[in-house]
Amino acid sequence: MRRAVSMGLTALLAFSLAACGNQTGGQTETSANAAKPSEQAQTVKLGLTQFVEHPALDAIHQGILDGLKASGYEEGKNLEVDYQNAHGDMNNTVSIAQKYAGDQKDLVVAIATPSAQAAAKAITDKPVVFSAVTDPLSAQLVSSLEKPDANVTGTSDKVSMEQQLQLIKKFLPNLKKLGVIYTTSEVNSEVQVKDLEAAASKEGVEIVKAGISQLSEVQLAASGLTAKSDALFIPIDNTVVSSFEAVLGAAEQSKIPVFASDTDTVKRGAVATYGIDYYGMGKQTGEMAAKVLKGQAVADTPVEISKQAELYINETAAQKFGLTVSEELKQQAKEIIK
Repeated sequence: MRRAVSMGLTALLAFSLAACGNQTGGQTETSANAAKPSEQAQTVKLGLTQFVEHPALDAIHQGILDGLKASGYEEGKNLEVDYQNAHGDMNNTVSIAQKYAGDQKDLVVAIATPSAQAAAKAITDKPVVFSAVTDPLSAQLVSSLEKPDANVTGTSDKVSMEQQLQLIKKFLPNLKKLGVIYTTSEVNSEVQVKDLEAAASKEGVEIVKAGISQLSEVQLAASGLTAKSDALFIPIDNTVVSSFEAVLGAAEQSKIPVFASDTDTVKRGAVATYGIDYYGMGKQTGEMAAKVLKGQAVADTPVEISKQAELYINETAAQKFGLTVSEELKQQAKEIIK
């Protein structure tokens, strides 16, 4: 009997030790599994939304990725990029933003005002960093450039309309009527046109406006303006810029010179601009996004506005429109396109 009890106690003790061993093993396995989500969390999920394709915005896109890479976030390694293009459709910007909100992206970068507005409205619990927004205040993306009070910040591509008008007058000293094509649904375009009208009123120049709502209207608007204007001006308007060749065709046919607000449009055939480096702005945006990903509060990340616009001249376009590029302008130009 005693032997039986002794054997029973021995078996019970062995069972208990085995059970403890299994519990320890279970804890080790659980700890190993817990480390995996931590490793996965190191891969940042980024939503990158762009309103439309054209060279300036495409340059920003590449600059953003390069800025992130330079800051330690590289696609395919620790960065997962979900790129979506709205193709100039406002409804698409909303659908893309809502998709990102549902996917719980770690951060969303929005290129151009319409995409930024849609992202800011749909996403309120994750950071949104915009690029190429002409007037973030008028677009109601931030209430303060110096200290954003929500989850939104970014970079602005606003340029001086007074400076642009002065440049056009150096080519056309007797300028009286300047035609402008702009998209009525783009806040950034409306702001620029108002600024241009204010500058023109001081110079005795009349601004002849043609508002459009979609890409298909650009060519007709350009043709109508060439009959009423001494020159055409293209603001930083995503819809019009993406269809610049239609404007250029109408301008060349009527021998009415066309000027622009962005450097890439000058490279495509506009005469000149005081513009910014859009690739550089994209890289600046990417570096800003990286700071936020590393823990910097949006409120401590002021909106950054390009302080310096450089002169770009397309000499071939100037000659085509019968204009002369002065030696003064040649000396000032950062780049002369032949």
